[in-house]
Amino acid sequence: MANPLLIHYIKITEFLGQVLGPDYEVVLHDLTDKNQSIVAIANNHVSGRAIGAPLTNVALKFLKEKCYETQNYKLHYTGVSATGKALRSSTLFIKDEGKLIGMLCVNFDDSRYLDVSDSILKLCHPDTFVGFEALSEGERKKDFHSSLLVEESFHNSIDAVVSEAVGKELEELGITADRLTVEERMHIIAALDASGIFLLKGVIPNVAEALHCSQASVYRYISHIKNND
Repeated sequence: MANPLLIHYIKITEFLGQVLGPDYEVVLHDLTDKNQSIVAIANNHVSGRAIGAPLTNVALKFLKEKCYETQNYKLHYTGVSATGKALRSSTLFIKDEGKLIGMLCVNFDDSRYLDVSDSILKLCHPDTFVGFEALSEGERKKDFHSSLLVEESFHNSIDAVVSEAVGKELEELGITADRLTVEERMHIIAALDASGIFLLKGVIPNVAEALHCSQASVYRYISHIKNND
């Protein structure tokens, strides 16, 4: 634990995990080291992460946008569990004299309750009930996610964070990394910068490898983007 101001939150993390139960993952992030930010976690089977895992894509976006300066928390955004289930996530911004020092996150996997709800509704309205509660899990997840711009993903390493972030950009462009033009590579670097991924230390080599270019090129692209901004 690098920040002594967060020590008492470790017990709070453990306490909430016990009180809320196994469907609620509770995570404490210490922002002293964004690459290994998780310093306490309860019910980690939900996301599959462990102590020492890095910040998520959504947490990095919070930092990049500095939404914590005007808000004390973010409620009910979406994430995906280790088994592919939709999660409902919320984050409390922990501040010291206005400076963000940590985040306390709760990720709720409500799939068991939705399954029970579906079973009951099917008894009452077999094959005729129409509505959100009667949708299949895939349809329900799609409906839930469609109203949100960012989906939180959880990883235990920086390599995985970069790989997914770059992979999503390549998928949107419909191209492989070895066929990127300079303009396309610049577009991806700009998107990664906007996502906050460069707030993580030492990711330049990972990004360069994922984009099939040199580290010097990545630095040059970033410099160009910042100068234009």
